[in-house]
Amino acid sequence: MDVRKRDLVVYTQLRSSTVQKLMDKIFKNYWSWCKYLCCEQNTRIPQGSHKQQLQLIYIGLYLLIWGEASNIRFMPECICYIFHKMAEDVNGILFGNVHPVTGDTYHRSQMAAPDEEKFLRTVITPIYQVLRKEAKRNNGGKASHSRWRNYDDLNEYFWSSKCLSLKWPTGLKEEFSVHSDVMPNKVPASKSKPKTNFVEARTFWHLYRSFDRMWIFFIMAFQAMVIVAWAPDGSPAALFDEDVFRSVLTIFITQAFLNLLQAALDIALSFNAWRSLKFTQILRYLLKFAVAAVWAAILPICYASSVQNSTRLVKFFSNLTESWQSQGSLYNYAVAIYLMPNILAALLFFLPQFKRIMERSSSHIVTLFMWWAQPKLYVGRGLHEGMSQLLKYTLFWILLLICKLAFSYYVEILPLIGPSKSIIGPSKSIMKLHVDNYEWHEFFPNVTHNIGVVIAIWAPIVLVYIMDTQIWYSIFSTLFGGIHGALSHLGEDKAMERRNFASFSHVWNEFIESMRAEDLISNEDRDLLLVPYSSNDVSVVQWPPFLLAGKIPIALDMAKDFKEKEDTDLFKKIKKDYYMRSAVVECYETLREIIYGLLEDETDRNIVRQICYDVDIFIQQHKFLNEFRMNRMPSLGEKLEKFLKLLLSEYDAVDVYKSQIINVLQDIMEIILQDIMVNGFKILERYHVQIQSNYKKEQRFERLNIALTQNKSWREKVVRLHLLFTVKESAINVPTNLDARRRITFFTNSLFMNIPSAPKVRDMISFSVLTPYYREDVLYSVDELYKENEDGISTLFYLQKIYPDEWMNFQKRINDPKLNYSDDDKKEATRHWVSYRGQTLSRTVRGMMYYKHALELQCFLESAGDYASFGGYRTMESSQGNERVQALGDMKFTYVVSCQLLGALKTSNDPRDRRHYNDILNLMIMYPSLRVAYIDEREEFVNGRSHIFYYSVLLKGGNSYNTEIYRIKLPGPPTDIGEGKPENQNHAIVFTRGEALQTIDMNQDNYFEEAFKMRNVLEEFLKSPSGQREPTILGLREHIFTGSVSSLAWFMSNQETSFVTISQRILANPLRVRFHYGHSDIFDRIFHITRGGISKASKTINLSEDVFAGMNSTLRGGYITHHEYIQVGKGRDVGMNQISLVEAKVANGNGEQTLSRDVYRLGHRLDFFRMLSFYFTTVGFYLSSMVTVLTVYMFLYGRFYMVMSGLEREILENLSIHQSKALEQALVTQSVFQLGLLLVLPMVMEIGLEKGFCSALGDFIVMQLQLASVFFTFQLGTKVHYFGRTILHGDSKFRATGREFVVFHAKFSENYRLYSRSHFVKGLELVILLVLYQIYGHSYRSSNLYLFITSSLWFLVGSWLFGPFVFNPSGFDWQKTVDDWTDWKRWMGNRGGIGMHPDRSWESWWDGEQEHLKFSNIRGRILEIILVLRFFIYQYGIVYHLDIAHRSKNILVYGLSWLVLVTTLLVLKMVSVGRRRFGTNFQLMCTILKALIFLGFMSVMTDLFVICSLTISDLFATVLAFLPTGWALLLIGQVCRPLFKAIGFWDPIKELAKAYEYIIGFLLFAAIAILSWFPFVSEFQTRLLFNQAFSRGLQISMILSGRKD
Repeated sequence: MDVRKRDLVVYTQLRSSTVQKLMDKIFKNYWSWCKYLCCEQNTRIPQGSHKQQLQLIYIGLYLLIWGEASNIRFMPECICYIFHKMAEDVNGILFGNVHPVTGDTYHRSQMAAPDEEKFLRTVITPIYQVLRKEAKRNNGGKASHSRWRNYDDLNEYFWSSKCLSLKWPTGLKEEFSVHSDVMPNKVPASKSKPKTNFVEARTFWHLYRSFDRMWIFFIMAFQAMVIVAWAPDGSPAALFDEDVFRSVLTIFITQAFLNLLQAALDIALSFNAWRSLKFTQILRYLLKFAVAAVWAAILPICYASSVQNSTRLVKFFSNLTESWQSQGSLYNYAVAIYLMPNILAALLFFLPQFKRIMERSSSHIVTLFMWWAQPKLYVGRGLHEGMSQLLKYTLFWILLLICKLAFSYYVEILPLIGPSKSIIGPSKSIMKLHVDNYEWHEFFPNVTHNIGVVIAIWAPIVLVYIMDTQIWYSIFSTLFGGIHGALSHLGEDKAMERRNFASFSHVWNEFIESMRAEDLISNEDRDLLLVPYSSNDVSVVQWPPFLLAGKIPIALDMAKDFKEKEDTDLFKKIKKDYYMRSAVVECYETLREIIYGLLEDETDRNIVRQICYDVDIFIQQHKFLNEFRMNRMPSLGEKLEKFLKLLLSEYDAVDVYKSQIINVLQDIMEIILQDIMVNGFKILERYHVQIQSNYKKEQRFERLNIALTQNKSWREKVVRLHLLFTVKESAINVPTNLDARRRITFFTNSLFMNIPSAPKVRDMISFSVLTPYYREDVLYSVDELYKENEDGISTLFYLQKIYPDEWMNFQKRINDPKLNYSDDDKKEATRHWVSYRGQTLSRTVRGMMYYKHALELQCFLESAGDYASFGGYRTMESSQGNERVQALGDMKFTYVVSCQLLGALKTSNDPRDRRHYNDILNLMIMYPSLRVAYIDEREEFVNGRSHIFYYSVLLKGGNSYNTEIYRIKLPGPPTDIGEGKPENQNHAIVFTRGEALQTIDMNQDNYFEEAFKMRNVLEEFLKSPSGQREPTILGLREHIFTGSVSSLAWFMSNQETSFVTISQRILANPLRVRFHYGHSDIFDRIFHITRGGISKASKTINLSEDVFAGMNSTLRGGYITHHEYIQVGKGRDVGMNQISLVEAKVANGNGEQTLSRDVYRLGHRLDFFRMLSFYFTTVGFYLSSMVTVLTVYMFLYGRFYMVMSGLEREILENLSIHQSKALEQALVTQSVFQLGLLLVLPMVMEIGLEKGFCSALGDFIVMQLQLASVFFTFQLGTKVHYFGRTILHGDSKFRATGREFVVFHAKFSENYRLYSRSHFVKGLELVILLVLYQIYGHSYRSSNLYLFITSSLWFLVGSWLFGPFVFNPSGFDWQKTVDDWTDWKRWMGNRGGIGMHPDRSWESWWDGEQEHLKFSNIRGRILEIILVLRFFIYQYGIVYHLDIAHRSKNILVYGLSWLVLVTTLLVLKMVSVGRRRFGTNFQLMCTILKALIFLGFMSVMTDLFVICSLTISDLFATVLAFLPTGWALLLIGQVCRPLFKAIGFWDPIKELAKAYEYIIGFLLFAAIAILSWFPFVSEFQTRLLFNQAFSRGLQISMILSGRKD
């Protein structure tokens, strides 16, 4: 930091400004903490002291505390407290010698610690033990969040000034000592420590509580639009009508009640934290509730007083306020007073700077004023952007909301107003619709207002209204992001100077060589892509040969066929093609230099010099065509090709080789002087040369410098010239490898983007890269390469077929005689080749170590200066210079891989673990700059007793396998407390260095050419846009490298690409709500290590640990940007099941985010429009997805209710009421979102920006043909299921996906286990609803909208039921289907038990599926039962439509149906019990019993058919009625599992569940088997799944079928 831009020759001491800057960065949080607690800072500098020395002592003290803090690093204010106390002691020791509190004198014996572990033992370990015991109360993430304290709870204790009164250091242990070692129910409520400031209660009400301003706005807008639409003309102009306007003002009554709800939620949901709150905070909650309750009472009374026919109570209040009413409406005055806080907030909204100052002020007056607006909190203060940014995102949302509200009014609300109100008169409205002939037993037949109809009609519209803002956000973000991206990609066309090009040529050639080393390009491609290291020899830029390919042959043909006499026309045609002109000039000048260098005789040189002089002078005089015969140019070209080929050929006899060159050279000179030049004889005469006769040929051009042919630099020129002459066809497809072409295109385009200038290497910001590693693959073993799957396909064979060109390039490389690979070397190289195409640690390490290589090259070019232009980097290295370059590279770059289990891998008996350990050691040998951190467990004896101690250890490679660099003792196992990945990162972050830190996951890669731009992107930390704060996180673009083969991989690659480009582009600017998403972002290291680290680690609640790092950074005043001129590779799972597991994890994480304090605080501390951006880009997206599915359910259940009750028939027979078409018209909006089409919009825009909109349109069409909508609709179900279940019951957990090569068939049982509850059950429920509505419904069957809605619903059902099989390789292969059936029956038949894996037994799986219910709270169980009640409506509705019911509406019909159901279940139970108990010993009795039951059943059915008029259709209807009822009973039994076990009724529940599983499985298998019967279906599916592979000519069919020939 201090050496930047300083002369190292006179560099002697630190600048005071550097130390002060470091102080400001490190202690900014500490100073803010002291200011917040109104305590004096302990970093003061007494007068007369050495300021810089004392500052360095403070910095060192803080970093030493942080370095030894272990898990306490996640508690930044706790570290501030520890530093505050220790700095106080330091000040006492250095200056006062008197303790400021006790007044005791510091003795010399007290100044030195008794041992080096006292701080760890007395300060860190007690806090760690509290953390660990609280983590045990978490019960592995299953206990309720409100029952235990996480990192945030313990850290936020230090936001209170009472922490300063604790006795140091023993007070920490005393304060946190009350807890339970195991379970929360073992600690009395009065003794357990409460939550701090916030309680993560598991309820959907958090969505309202966190974003209450948004919900209030949308509800008020909906109410206002309904009131205006209800006016006689239904026009928005009706708002100016006095009566309508008065009615619209009732929205403030609604707002008052919604505010009351918010105040009630604040009290209810934070109740468990009340004992930790200040009195002022509790008082604020109570006053907020009281004031909200008062307004909720006053506003309705005041409004009623202005309405005629008021009640006596209202008239009493009206008389009291008669004087007010004489001047105007009392309600208007009340509303004006009520809105005063909102008006003040609106004014402050446009004064962001002033509001920021107020929120950060410690003034008592300001604090009192802000106390009511928002509770005093350490984080989240001053989160206001500058005026320019505020206007940008405000304009964005104003435009969006105008479009959304206009659409909602005209499309959703207005069409339903007509059917919902009276056209003829009030008695004919729906709410007063009287039905005389219900089609079922109506419990309230004489009710005046038919609320059920209103709910059935309006509920889907209300849900669409809630959801469609997400649609408008997708549209607007796509448009704005596309415009912003287009402007960013244009940039300035920066002309490259010759000197810069010389330096750039080294970078370019190393880039090309790196792609050859990665086997992306062949040797031929490499030669066509390389450029000379110097362009000083020619007058034009020497472009890569592939750009100039074919230009020389075309120019020769053009000159030969040119008939006109004017030089200008010929040269104009050549200059018209820029690259042709460059090729011609370069060939001419290079050929001249080559020949001139070969000649040793001065006369020969003069002849060549004179020829070139004539060429130049005739061109200038426009006489070139007159003096040169163009028709002989092709023959000259042929001779030149032969000449260049000879120069490059290998030779044994020098004399023969030399004579061959002399002969060809003399032929060339003869063609030039005699055939081409009109006056060439004059040159011969001038130098008295006679070459006409053969015997005199040897007289000239025979003295050649043959040794020059061995000069590397000269030879490279010949190679390049030979390529220009010999490559006849256009090299537009060079390189042929698609990934290589993509990388070249992006790299060259990025150079013209808005990119900061790069400083010198020694002046750049130093940085580290950190990668957490658990137990993933490091390097594939030889056995794994050749191990075959069930289809006989090995990993190596698979990759050979997927990457045939790269395999061919690899074979050429390892078989190159110059490299001399041994057999063992080839095996090892093959391991690396395969591993570099998977998601392995070796691939990630190779990519990250490109940073070191790039920095060394850049440092060399800087030190070499102009000399670098005259040779190659590879040939100019000296040992002295190389040492300096490597040293500077090590200073600026550190790479740490956090292998927490390395010690366990070393001692493991598992051969796989041992291989991983050895592979990691080999990586350290291969890359000496690589550092590996791990957790070491050591058994040590203390006082004769054995103890396990833990250490964080840093290793490096060297002469031996590993060398220990640092060892830090820990207070305990660091990974036992929180989530695995953040804990893994945290233990190793202490070993990182520099000012920046890039987080890289195990599935990421880097590219050599992108590493060159790291200096540029790090300069972004020093930029302060619009005078605002400097960035704290730099977001980078990612390339998804796993989307090259299957359709699923392509879908996910495009979706992920659009997310990391256009989506994050708009999030960063103008919306200002970009966070960290687990991608390759670069952190301001000092900022984040002083504010809790680069992720949050509390168990379960921080499942999506990375996004909380961005939220934490924003809450603490950070600023996050996004940059697209640099990219990092990232792998994604490419199999259907793997993708679903990832989606489930992300949905779980978003569900936990919904409950978190970070989301709550951002929802309240951000301004209104920025809060909208935050909501719709995080948890709001998942809630909108859930509402989309709920709309489908609400629509179908509403229609089912109207059809079964007879209301639909009554409405349709009423000519004045037509609501169906209007409802369907509004539901079109929901259908578009449901189909996932809006998820495609951003990717179409991004593809259009990067490849052209024609390509984007083509890709969109191909994606739809490959059933992309099926895939996205299926994943919609995954999101909804896991998001909803997480909020309702919990059960969030990390889901490992394997990150393997996935082109294999997943068995039916595996798909069933994964999707049974999330998709299949819900899909079948919708099938029953659609079938029943189709059978019993009476609607606009001819309406196009009806057909679209129902077809979209059937599409949803089909996607959910058969999506896993459509995207399952060989999913419709007959033999695979037969095998799957056998496997599924075996799985269903196996009994469960302890130790039985769910993959092997249905019973074990079924028990695991109910795991979330075991730990759900009573609120979740009750809500689950309420949701289950919907299944009882099927039986109630259907039984009254049976023919056997004879149109009876008596309640006894429903009662008899329950009797039939119970009797059927009892009979089935009897058969089951009899078969189980007597089936073995009393087979005859069992057979007789079955026969009697069968006969009895047949007799009963006969009587019903004959006597009671039972029909076949009744039987099918009865099945549809009883199946949902049985399923409801089953679900209730699962929720009430302890009760049913207690009464001994659990086994029947289990048997009933198994019967339903058989039914579901059989229905799915039946459809699959029918499709599998036709061979063309399987072939079509293969083509559909692997269209990209077929289009690239890959032999995917061989992989799927297992054929190797």
